[in-house]
Amino acid sequence: MPLLRRSEEKVREVLKSESCHPIFLSQQDIENFYYGFCNKTIWPLFHYFIQYTVFSKNFWNAYRQVNRVFCDAVVKIAEPEDTIWIHDYHLMLLPELVRERLPDARIGFFLHIPFPSFEVFSLLPWREEIVEGLLGADLIGFHTYDCVKHFLDSVRRLLGYEHTLGQITTSNRVVKVDAFPMGIDYERFATVVTTPEVQKEIKKIRRKSGNRKVILSIDRMDYTKGIPQRLEAFDLFLETYPEYRERVLLVLIAVPSRTGIEHYRLLKKQVDELVGEINGKHGTIDWMPVWYLYRYIPFRTLVALYNVADVALITPLRDGMNLMAKEFIATKTDGRGVLILSEMAGAAKELGEAIVVNPNNEEKIVEALREALTMPEEEQIARNRAMQRRLGRYNVVRWANDFMERLSYIKRVQHELIAKRITPETKKKLIKSYIESESRLLLLDYDGTLVPLVEKPEEAIPDDELMKVLEALARNAGDEVVIISGRDKRTLEKWFGSLNVGLIAEHGAWIKEKGGNWETIEPLRNDWKEEILPILELYVDRTPGSFIEEKEFSLVWHYRRVDPELASVRARELKETLLQLTANLNLGVLEGSKVIEIKNVGVNKGRAALRWISKKKWGFILAVGDDWTDEDVFAALPDRAFSIKVGLTPSKAEFNLTSHYEVRDLLKDLASNVLKVASG
Repeated sequence: MPLLRRSEEKVREVLKSESCHPIFLSQQDIENFYYGFCNKTIWPLFHYFIQYTVFSKNFWNAYRQVNRVFCDAVVKIAEPEDTIWIHDYHLMLLPELVRERLPDARIGFFLHIPFPSFEVFSLLPWREEIVEGLLGADLIGFHTYDCVKHFLDSVRRLLGYEHTLGQITTSNRVVKVDAFPMGIDYERFATVVTTPEVQKEIKKIRRKSGNRKVILSIDRMDYTKGIPQRLEAFDLFLETYPEYRERVLLVLIAVPSRTGIEHYRLLKKQVDELVGEINGKHGTIDWMPVWYLYRYIPFRTLVALYNVADVALITPLRDGMNLMAKEFIATKTDGRGVLILSEMAGAAKELGEAIVVNPNNEEKIVEALREALTMPEEEQIARNRAMQRRLGRYNVVRWANDFMERLSYIKRVQHELIAKRITPETKKKLIKSYIESESRLLLLDYDGTLVPLVEKPEEAIPDDELMKVLEALARNAGDEVVIISGRDKRTLEKWFGSLNVGLIAEHGAWIKEKGGNWETIEPLRNDWKEEILPILELYVDRTPGSFIEEKEFSLVWHYRRVDPELASVRARELKETLLQLTANLNLGVLEGSKVIEIKNVGVNKGRAALRWISKKKWGFILAVGDDWTDEDVFAALPDRAFSIKVGLTPSKAEFNLTSHYEVRDLLKDLASNVLKVASG
C-alpha cells in the first residue's frame, strides 16, 4: 500500500474513535480553496480590507468544488431528517448543496466572521451564489444584529426576498436569520485561575514584571487585528505621558497565522520593526516597554497573563466577536482590571462596561490607557462584575442551545406552512368536489396569481395558455369565473372582455358581471385626487425608478424598480404623509407588493366578491390570491369553500401553492374536466 494511502487510513482510524470523518484535499485544493478563495477573497472582503481582496475564477472554482466534496461526505453519513450544523465562511455554499440532496434535513449555518454591508459584499462577482448557498439553511446565525441587517439587505437587493422580523420567505421555503453572540466556557476560565499550575505561572510573571502595570495585547498575527495601530498608540502614550515610562509594560502576544500569505509576512515584518523602534526609543537598561512573543501560548500561561494584566488592550479593526475580551473578564476573580475594547469587535455590543474605542483613533486609545491606569478599584470591580454576570449566563453552552432551539422553532413554522400545501390527495379532493357540483364559483386574482409579478405592470399581458384555460372554464354553464384585480377597468376589459367572465377592477371599486356593464360598488368620489396627486409626483421626482398609476377611483405609487434601501425609506415617509393628509377624507392608504395605493375606505376585493358569493348556494367555491388585498376575499368565503394563497406567508387561506405555475396547473386540471362535467 502506498505511504500516502496508509497515512490516510491511519487518520480515518484515529478519528473514527472520536466519531469524526476526515475529508482529504489535494495540495492544489488547499492552495486555491483555503489559501486562495477563503483567505485571499472572503476573509479580506468580509473584514473590509478591499485592497487585499483577490477576485480569481480559479479560486472560486476550487471553492465550489471543495464545498461539493464536503456535501458528498455529509450525504454519505447523514440520515434524511438529521440536524446538520455548518460553520463559517469556508462552507457558505454547503447549506444549499446539502438541501438539494437531503431536502428534509434540519440545517443550521453560523458565520463566525462579520458579514459586510451590501456596498462591500456587492463587489464579489459570485455574490448571488453565496447568498443562495446560505439560504439553503433553515436558520442562519451571526454574532451581531449589524451582520443580520447586512445579510438581509443583501438578500433583498440581490434576490428580491423581503423579510419580516428576520424571517425570509423564498420561493419555496421560510428561512430565519438571527443574532447569536457566541459565549465562552465561562466556568473553565473563572475556576482554573486557582489551580496550582496557573498560580505558578502567575507568580513567575509577577516576578518578572515587578511593580509595573501590565497592559496585555493578545491576538493572531492578522491585519484585521490592528496590531500596528495598537503599537503606534502605545508609542504615543509614552510620549504624551512620560511619567508612565518604566512604570508600564505592554505584553504583546501575536500568534502566528497564515504565514504562507504575503500580506501576513509583511505584517510580521512591520510589527517586528515597530516593536524594535518603541523599545529602542523608550527603553532603558532596566526596562523594555514591549515584551513581544510571536508564538502560541499554552492555556495555563494564557490564563495567568489574563489574571495578572491590569489592562487588556483589544482593538481589532474588524472582528466578528473576539472571545479573548470575554476570556479576560472571566479570569478577573477579584474583579480588578480594565478592558479597552474596539467598537469594531462584535463583543463590544455585549461588554458595554468596557472602555470602548475607535481602533483608528490613536488619541482616543491613548486617553483610554490613561483612564484605565487611573480607574479606581471600586469602579473596576463594579464594571467587571456586571460583565461577568452577563457572560456567566450566556456561555457557550447557552449559545449552542439557543441556536438549536431557534432551529427547532423555524422547522415547526415550516411544517405548519407545509401542512397547508396542496398535496396530491387534497388536489384530488378539490377536483372531485368541482366535478360533483352543479354550480361552481372561481374567484381568481390576476397579478402574482395567474401571471408572475413584473417590474413594469403593462408587460404582464395574459398569454395564450392562460386565455385558453380561462375560456375553457368560462365555457361551462355551471362555472362562474371572476377575475379580481387591482388594475383599472379599461385594462381588464381589453384583456378579458371577450371572455364570458366576471370582472372586478381597482380592488373592488368597479364590478362587471358576465354579459353586463361596468358599475361602481357604491357612489364614489375622485375629486380628492387633485390634492393627493402632487404629493405622489413629488415622491416620484425624489425616488428614481418609481412611477404613478392613476385609476378612476384610486392612485397608486409603484416602487418595484427603486433601490430597495431608498424604497424602504421613501415608502415609510410617503405612507406617513398620506395618512395625515387623508385622515378626514374617507380614504384608505394601503401598502401592497411594492406599491402604495390610495382609495376610498370600504372598497375592497372581499366586499366586491360578496356580490357573487351571495348570489346563490354554490356547490363549489375556489378563491386564489397572492397578497394582502386577497385576504378580504378569503375572509368573505363560507366555510365549505377552497381558499389558496400563492406563497408561504401567513394567510387566512386554507391552503398554499408556491407559484403561479402551480395555480395554472390546477386550473388546467379543472378545465380538463369541463367536458366530463358537461357530458354528465
